[in-house]
Amino acid sequence: MKAAMAAFFELPPEEKKKYAQAGNDLQGYGQFYVVSEEQKLDWCDMVFLITLPPEIRNLKYWPDTIPGFKEAMERYSEEAEKVTEEICANISLLMGMDRDGLKRFQGKTKQAMRINYYPPCSRPDLVLGISPHSDPDLITLLLQDDEIPGLQISLNLLLPYIKHCFVVLQFLSNGMYKSIEHRAITNEKKARISLATVMFPFDEQEIGPLESMVDDHQPRMYSKIKYGDYLRYTLERKMEGKVNVDILKLQSN
Repeated sequence: MKAAMAAFFELPPEEKKKYAQAGNDLQGYGQFYVVSEEQKLDWCDMVFLITLPPEIRNLKYWPDTIPGFKEAMERYSEEAEKVTEEICANISLLMGMDRDGLKRFQGKTKQAMRINYYPPCSRPDLVLGISPHSDPDLITLLLQDDEIPGLQISLNLLLPYIKHCFVVLQFLSNGMYKSIEHRAITNEKKARISLATVMFPFDEQEIGPLESMVDDHQPRMYSKIKYGDYLRYTLERKMEGKVNVDILKLQSN
């Protein structure tokens, strides 16, 4: 998988542009969260591909000039799905449901992969690879570089690997599981590649606290919203810490 990712960013610029994001499509080669011409961009190129369910893939963004790219993505996607299903099953138990609780609530979900490429930067003190943010999805699996750590949580800890809760899960758990702000930094001498595999609801799925997480001792902290509306809200703004959590927070909290 790592070889396939590296091969894409080794393509000539004109070849990579063939897979550039088009119009309002999030998929393809480019960047997210660009809301003005004046903002400082993150020091990162990325490719975003929806991988599951297979019928909604847009293969025009999957580079066919790289031998084995599609096969590597499909194999990794299948294994990542197994891992996320097991994680969700165990979280369901911790939230007072049976193993299929989250699966029943969410229904069918999507899976996507974001391949991040961080070029060497002569002044890593001046730019970030990815700005501080909380992920707007249910589960993220992160495949990182074995030699160059670059992920930092809000306590400024530089970690080779990190496990944390993501925004949608914070809503579903009624705040029991907190979303952690994190960012990616650059390296002065070496490029770095990472892969974030995300699981998220379909646009029409409503997100908000599960009934099992609300009682007299833990009143409802968040309102409900359709996931598509929530995602549009986050994409229309720069990544700025945990501001995407506040949209659903009830005023009394």
